[in-house]
Amino acid sequence: MSEIQAGEIRALVIDDQSTMRSIVRQLLSQIGIHNIREAQNGEEALEIINQPNEEDPDIIICDLHMDKMDGLEFCNLVRRDKEHDIPIIILTGDSDEFLHEVTKQVGVVAVVMKPVSAPELLEHIQTALGSTIGQ
Repeated sequence: MSEIQAGEIRALVIDDQSTMRSIVRQLLSQIGIHNIREAQNGEEALEIINQPNEEDPDIIICDLHMDKMDGLEFCNLVRRDKEHDIPIIILTGDSDEFLHEVTKQVGVVAVVMKPVSAPELLEHIQTALGSTIGQ
């Protein structure tokens, strides 16, 4: 497995609650990931990743339930658009196993229950990227 430096990773955090975005940003910072963009919902996130001449994030961490466009619809749209092959991790407080399975079927690499720790998030990001993350 190759190694990527945490400082080189670009992350996009999508959550309709600013408190949750702040918590995820803090967890990512603990891992050493500081290049973080934020979006309040799937619509805003699509605008970010579809900006011309803008590099795609290396990883997307997305809430499942949001207004305007939820995580499931967002993931489905990203997967159908062959231009973006970005690993997506869903963070959710929803324990519905059927919903988790449907979410995985649209191409999410992991569904992670809240609350999540920095080491747990690091493990899922490394799996999603297929690389270990060095500091």
